[in-house]
Amino acid sequence: MKMVNEFVEGDRVNTQLLVASRLKGVTNNGLSYLNLELRDSSGSINAKKWEVTPEDEQLFVPGNIINVIGEVIMYKSSLQMKVLSASILKDDEIDASRFMKISPIKQEELIERLNKYINGIRNKDCQVLVRSLVKKFQDRIYVYPAAVSIHHDYRYGLLTHIVSMCDIAHFLCGMYHDVNEDLLISGVILHDIGKTIELEGSLVYQYSLEGKLIGHISIMVSEIRQMAETLGIKSEVPLLLEHMVLSHHGQYDFGSPVLPMTQEALLLSLIDALDSKMVCLNKAYENVSCGEFTQKLFSFDGRVFYKPKI
Repeated sequence: MKMVNEFVEGDRVNTQLLVASRLKGVTNNGLSYLNLELRDSSGSINAKKWEVTPEDEQLFVPGNIINVIGEVIMYKSSLQMKVLSASILKDDEIDASRFMKISPIKQEELIERLNKYINGIRNKDCQVLVRSLVKKFQDRIYVYPAAVSIHHDYRYGLLTHIVSMCDIAHFLCGMYHDVNEDLLISGVILHDIGKTIELEGSLVYQYSLEGKLIGHISIMVSEIRQMAETLGIKSEVPLLLEHMVLSHHGQYDFGSPVLPMTQEALLLSLIDALDSKMVCLNKAYENVSCGEFTQKLFSFDGRVFYKPKI
């Protein structure tokens, strides 16, 4: 069975794919169709299922793994699949590793590096707060993606994002000596843990009810405050960390309720943007040959990027 990254125009494929998303549409003739994202661990492809039946409505549900027969065509310079037929796979027919993108860094190494940063926090209030919150959400932190589709959207993605940001933060603290490294590292570790409540799933992650109604920023601020009260922390550490979480998107337009107003909050927002945008760009480069441009990238206000030949 071919993987998605092996598809070429003109292929007639018979393969197993995961339904990542589904949107219903209506043709000019009033007929229903499904606009699908089908994927495996190598990538994803847009697909269309025309002449939708009630059975198709039950079959093409996000999270289902299906056996698909389809034709690969070129549409607006991108590959697309015309779905001819499909059937759902039974649990004992599924090899989960075929459908899960995994971090390029081993989970064991990521956990070891995260624990090293936690153990290196010298401020007592910072360390006990970080350690308690990481322990509370540990099972999810160790496996969740950092996003549904934009950046670090793979197994262990959240952990990869946190550890990478810790590395950058530690380096920058070596340059800017008046920055409180304990506070910055603590903010880095905590800033996206709310996504373990904002998202839910296993092979396909979607926004939970809390995620849709509240969002990971507000969720994490509440978690920090509750944990600080439980631990009896009276210093300004919880307040400073709440501010860092609230402002880590850096701009009102990007979802931050407040803008960064401390050195550590400013650095956290810049480091988060750097790591996420570089991962987004590297992801876009994967399907681009040297000497060519990417497609327009939503994360960069619709800009295209050139992939140098050198």
